Amino acid sequence: MTDELWYKNAVIYSLDLETFMDANGDGIGDFEGLCDRLHYLHALGVDTIWLAPFQPTPNKDNGYDVQDYYGVDPRHGSNGDFVSFMHQAKKLGIKVIIDLVVNHTSDQHPWFKNARSSKDAPYRNWYVWADKRPSNWDEGMVFPGVQKATWTKDKQTGAYYHHRFYPHQPDLNTHNPEVRKEIRKIMGYWLQLGVSGFRVDAVPFILEMPQPGKKNPVMKFEYLEEMRNFLQWRSGDAVLLGEANVLPEQTKNYFGERAEGIHMMFNFYVNQYSFYTLATGDTAPLIKALEDTRVAPGISQWANFLRNHDELDIDRLPDDLRQRVFEQFGPEQHMQLYDRGIRRRLAPMLGSRAKIELAYSLMFSLPGTPVMRYGDEIGMGDDLDLKERDAVRTPMQWCAEEGAGFSTAPKLVHPVIDKGFYSYQHVNVADQRRDPQSLLNWMTSLIRLRKECPEIGMGNWEILDAGVPTVLAMRYSWKGNAVMMVHNFGDKPVEIKLPATKGASERLDDLMDQDSIEGNSAKKFTIGMTAYGYRWFRVKTL
Repeated sequence: MTDELWYKNAVIYSLDLETFMDANGDGIGDFEGLCDRLHYLHALGVDTIWLAPFQPTPNKDNGYDVQDYYGVDPRHGSNGDFVSFMHQAKKLGIKVIIDLVVNHTSDQHPWFKNARSSKDAPYRNWYVWADKRPSNWDEGMVFPGVQKATWTKDKQTGAYYHHRFYPHQPDLNTHNPEVRKEIRKIMGYWLQLGVSGFRVDAVPFILEMPQPGKKNPVMKFEYLEEMRNFLQWRSGDAVLLGEANVLPEQTKNYFGERAEGIHMMFNFYVNQYSFYTLATGDTAPLIKALEDTRVAPGISQWANFLRNHDELDIDRLPDDLRQRVFEQFGPEQHMQLYDRGIRRRLAPMLGSRAKIELAYSLMFSLPGTPVMRYGDEIGMGDDLDLKERDAVRTPMQWCAEEGAGFSTAPKLVHPVIDKGFYSYQHVNVADQRRDPQSLLNWMTSLIRLRKECPEIGMGNWEILDAGVPTVLAMRYSWKGNAVMMVHNFGDKPVEIKLPATKGASERLDDLMDQDSIEGNSAKKFTIGMTAYGYRWFRVKTL
């Protein structure tokens, strides 16, 4: 495996500085606090950290309203603290990916302040303007029910500016050569400080060319090749991980016909069908989603996840399937968001240890790279009293002390969960570290197991016919080696029969216990599965 393809077998851990660990006692997480917890992440088995935006910001949208692309928000420390963090991460062999948020800026960014000062201002064309209110001024909102428009009148010049997100996040004109030049500078700056790539926010909106009154903007996919070429000229093994919730037939435009686009994309499509299968036990739609998103082994790669820092978006599911997921995982209105998603953490949604293990075993065994969300390794809960997406952005629960070990401050950036089953007194790292049967220790073992199976990230895969509608069986092959993963999404035990490779005599060695399964005279394996059970095997040719 070449160093340039390190991301194929990585385990990515997503965290937000402000809610991870506070070292200076001001109630807000910082780089010094993250440095104090790097050994925890290393022991967990994480080898790549994805950092949410940490640059200076008015912080009206979780830091995604960037005010200065070249700095560190004082709440989190200084540029020197960032460099110190990068140094310590490198010593532990941990790579760092940061968010690249260049679809829009904060309206407090100096560029936009200049752009709105007059119609002939130097930075005017760095943003997207219309002299009159466009006919589609209230269409295409990313946050329906909360966001009112995508074109807003600017009082200073009387013109309308475009914003796919909130009005305080005006869209950059990424088709302006000067803007693209600046984006290259931003990428180059952070690459020089040691990052291993970027999670590119809102990729489709970066590529579109919005025009007043036109519903279907032109997409400039060639810009992805330009970004990738610059990235790899500066750092040959750095990667672009794209956020693009698109249909399967559109994905080749993002990866590129010859892998000249982004290296990785989050597989939102399979994520949504995974939750349908978890809700119903029906694997057929998930199997189809996997086949529909198949990419040939090579440079392009999917990134798989269960939950992230946003809502669980199930908008790609057909109406009847989406309703089944809502009924199971978000039945109450206050659990839902933007008419398309569920604003709950994984553990409260699934409700049992067995289902949590099943879900994570599935995610780690899907074709691609696994991405974890901070706190899911201990089964953290949510706070539905917080607004919108903040419900899943509560501070990390390190111990049962006041403030959950996150901070000693009396007031925190978000309140810790201090009531009920998911309170920090009951769910925290310190307690689970000492419990051999804890979710944390189980997750550590799963991460180690995933790293022992590079076939998942590098090889060819096939779906095996298990003959039972609640069972998903997959086999991966790479360099003469093979592994097999079987998952039962049903609430009853089942027995399945799977074929050996045609003409081969094989044995299945269970990677989670001491069991081995020999094929019978018909070269079939009989495999017993518990309710919500999962099994990982290495295939041995005899």
